[in-house]
Amino acid sequence: MTASSLARDANRILRILSSSATALAAALRAGEFSAREVVEAHIEHMERVNPGLNAVVVTRFREARAEADRADVQLAAARAAGSIDSLPPLLGVPCTIKENFELEGTPQASGLVSRQHIINDSDAITVARLRAAGAIPLGVSNTSELCMWMESYNEVYGRSNNPYDPARIVGGSSGGEGAIIGAGASPFGLGADVGGSIRMPAFFNGVFGHKCSPRLVPNEGQYPGPQGGIDDFLSTGPLCRRAEDLEPLLRIMAGPAAGRLKDVASVDIKGLRVLVLAPDRGPRARRDMREAQARAVQALQEAGARVESIDLPLLDKGFDIWSSMLATAEGPSFAEMMFGSRSVWRPLREFGRLLTGRSPHTLPLVILAALEKVPELAPGRARKFVALGVTLKQQIEEALGDDGVLVTLPYTEVAPKHGKPLFPPFNWVRCAIFNAMSVPSTSVPMGLNAEGLPLGVQIVAAQDNDHLSLACALELERRIGGWVPPWTRPALR
Repeated sequence: MTASSLARDANRILRILSSSATALAAALRAGEFSAREVVEAHIEHMERVNPGLNAVVVTRFREARAEADRADVQLAAARAAGSIDSLPPLLGVPCTIKENFELEGTPQASGLVSRQHIINDSDAITVARLRAAGAIPLGVSNTSELCMWMESYNEVYGRSNNPYDPARIVGGSSGGEGAIIGAGASPFGLGADVGGSIRMPAFFNGVFGHKCSPRLVPNEGQYPGPQGGIDDFLSTGPLCRRAEDLEPLLRIMAGPAAGRLKDVASVDIKGLRVLVLAPDRGPRARRDMREAQARAVQALQEAGARVESIDLPLLDKGFDIWSSMLATAEGPSFAEMMFGSRSVWRPLREFGRLLTGRSPHTLPLVILAALEKVPELAPGRARKFVALGVTLKQQIEEALGDDGVLVTLPYTEVAPKHGKPLFPPFNWVRCAIFNAMSVPSTSVPMGLNAEGLPLGVQIVAAQDNDHLSLACALELERRIGGWVPPWTRPALR
């Protein structure tokens, strides 16, 4: 093979690994690529990068190759019959799935040692919808234990590492998704978010993620599941390397409810109000993050949006509001899932086992299991913060209206080193508070900092106005650049 043909092949592979799912689907229909070629390129790249990332914890490469071959037969037949437009929209496009979702033939441990033997015999409804649309899952990705911490580490699969710096976290709980998509080895993935679990992994790994309005996309088929009133706070949604995939993926996942998602193309940025907190609220953010936020606001202003300042003092109570509203929603008990008991003493005994290295659990989850009892022990305090949450929700909805978005930060800094998020432990409340408010939010990459690590913002809209934040993601990608593939980063000095 000549040097020029090798270069052509390399460019062809890089195009596959850099394209959106939408662009790949179009190229497959046009016959520019075969589904087997697209799937194989992602498998080979995953085999190169995943040993250092530990992002995808169980693969299904044999099944994916067979599904790609069947897709190629469908594509060829449709081209011959002139019926390409009748094909499923994602036919032949690979993806990955967060391990806590049901995917037939794969485990669903959700980071819990006591569940590592469980193998799914069916698909979650969102997984089924993606597969019916022609998507081909390559494997399942790592999570935090019980999907309730911001670092994707557990005693079943171990720790996941950031594609921009393996010494740093990938976020949680959809951290494996963020890492494998950020590394370019998957065009998009399925995640879930009850306190930032889509948006923080998207941010830390330099890609896009969307937490949708309540019940736009069903939450069934994941563990822990949507019990009690958790459906108001939990959001199933996409992570992807290109912003143009967000809307079509949401429509596929939403199924019959897709009509609730207003047309993103109908949004005129010139008609938007862009809100900025003044003063900033919540845990203090680092300078490079604040500068990224300022660039996002400026870019939207240059696109014609009107910038306004707003003060929401109750955001300073964000953790108390989020934790109280979540606790009173009567969702699943972490202690019961971990220990089979709701006893307040069981988490305390587990601390002793952690100290002696005999526990199958992680420190953050043992702490969470102990803290979940606090609202029960102080019901008056919980009621107070739930009432404040209702007030804050009203303030946010009134401020945003049907033409406003809030540009804020998903976290205080770029991806921290492993273990660091415990000190201090609650900076993720910058994301979590918007779960408690039941409003949509889109995580948008904003290039890299001086260390070559992803920067980002989150764009918040009023409930059921997902189209506004999605439109801003598209505009910011056009103006700022969006995802920066790790292999294109300039050499650091």
